[in-house]
Amino acid sequence: MQNLRIVVRGGGDLATGVIHRLWRAGFTPLVLECAHPAAIRRQVALCEAVYAGKATVEGMTGVLIHSLSEAVAVWQAGQVPVLVDASASCVKILQPDIVVDAIIAKKNLGTTMDMAPLTIALGPGFEAGTDVHAVVETKRGHNLGRVITKGCAAPNSGIPGIIAGYGKERVLHAPVAGVLHIVKDIGSFVEKGQVIAEIKTADGAVVAVEASLTGIIRGMIREGFPVTKGFKIADIDPRQEELANCFTISDKARCIAGSVLELVCEFMNKVN
Repeated sequence: MQNLRIVVRGGGDLATGVIHRLWRAGFTPLVLECAHPAAIRRQVALCEAVYAGKATVEGMTGVLIHSLSEAVAVWQAGQVPVLVDASASCVKILQPDIVVDAIIAKKNLGTTMDMAPLTIALGPGFEAGTDVHAVVETKRGHNLGRVITKGCAAPNSGIPGIIAGYGKERVLHAPVAGVLHIVKDIGSFVEKGQVIAEIKTADGAVVAVEASLTGIIRGMIREGFPVTKGFKIADIDPRQEELANCFTISDKARCIAGSVLELVCEFMNKVN
């Protein structure tokens, strides 16, 4: 029964939570990513394999492959294949049983219900029953992880969830367009106003990015990443005692992952 062909679009931190849950349950997912993923929580994102060749999160290793034929050896090694295929063109070849859209783009980037017998999408941008078979709520609160089989998830508010009384202050965005240079990386303790990164603009100017609050850098975009003005580049956790959380799958990701596994198990019971 664990031979179900499962494709997960996206390898960011929430997607990785889903992939990890499926992997722990004995499934062998294939991860599809874009050529230049921009995960903030890089330490818990399999998409980092696109850059490094491999990425390990809580005992699970993602391995970059260059063709579908390479996936079998990776699965046999107990690992997770990661393929650069932003348009999911390989779905027509693989003909998976399940497709999970975990890109978290807040809009549909091409996932359709006819891609697989079961299609699941995380968060806003999809209508269950029209675009996909089921949507999983990703907004923190009472309905986080709720399975929606008719209708949509809550619309994107643009405001991060509240942690220790802080919401939008936790997230930093690029003040200008340019190339990012990291001054303080993930796991670093920083004081409010301290420079945590610099952005070099096209005309050679260097613009400092200062910490918006005191805490631990929970997420930071990759060194040398080209950013546009307003691009999300970092996330600060005000809870100074939560250093370990920078390197483990979040409660939110695990909640969402449980709902995806629920849908997969329900599908298995119907087809067996």
